[in-house]
Amino acid sequence: FERYPLTFGPTLIEHLPRLTAALGGKVEIYAKRDDCNSGLAMGGNKLRKLEYIVPDAIASGADTLVSIGGVQSNHTRMVAATAAKIGMKCVVIQEKWVPHYDAVYDRVGNILMTRLMGADSRLVDAGFDIGIRKSWEDAIQSVEDAGGKPYAIPAGASVHKFGGLGYVGFAEEVAAQEKDLGFTFDYIIVCVVTGSTQGGMIVGFAAMDRADRVIGIDASGTLQQTRDQVRKIVDATSELVNLGRSVREDEIVINPDYAYPAYGVPSEETNEAIRLAARTEAMITDPVYEGKSMQG
Repeated sequence: FERYPLTFGPTLIEHLPRLTAALGGKVEIYAKRDDCNSGLAMGGNKLRKLEYIVPDAIASGADTLVSIGGVQSNHTRMVAATAAKIGMKCVVIQEKWVPHYDAVYDRVGNILMTRLMGADSRLVDAGFDIGIRKSWEDAIQSVEDAGGKPYAIPAGASVHKFGGLGYVGFAEEVAAQEKDLGFTFDYIIVCVVTGSTQGGMIVGFAAMDRADRVIGIDASGTLQQTRDQVRKIVDATSELVNLGRSVREDEIVINPDYAYPAYGVPSEETNEAIRLAARTEAMITDPVYEGKSMQG
């Protein structure tokens, strides 16, 4: 599959000895630093997915990337960054996925960077849903109506036909790094909401017969919808890469215990986990995704 490089290359695997000790020392904890993977607007996991989507976008003749996320979406920031990097325009729908209200929530952080990079950021008063949204379809139509050529990228780049490929590559990358490290990880822990990060990992590790060692920590609070979407992504990606077998239901492992109280809202336990990682390793995790998987 053609890949357009947006990242620095393989990401480091970092041992976390102080966090390991703080949690009793019985389990050695490592972090695969996909949070430090690129110079594009702070980087992040979505770039692995977008590397396989960009060649298709360019080949389509599109001039505008159109995507969707929450007000403080990492994904829409990464789509805006990608558009700027490849010389396309960008329209992003930003829905009110998180029940957080203050005077500057829609003017700082990710949405500020998204606008800084030239994206047309459109606020829509709609709640959290990982499914296909009318607001996104309307945005695609608006680009066409204005004479543009839109290229549609769904939330999280997840249900895109190539959305799972980046994290199939992640699994292959981890396997190569394990050879250098001299051991194999017992478990890979990852947050799951729109599904293609875990879905891609499952397919990649299924080729090594260790898909059930990928533990998804649900942060959506809509477990069945997320699980169904992961299943679809796993099936589509398995076919795309010619895995040669179906991924069993017991190989899709999602833990729902840490999604509370709601998507984007951290519990006090999540906040404690974020503080612990920060104070032991200076590793910053966010309250929406990796803070919840850190708690898990």
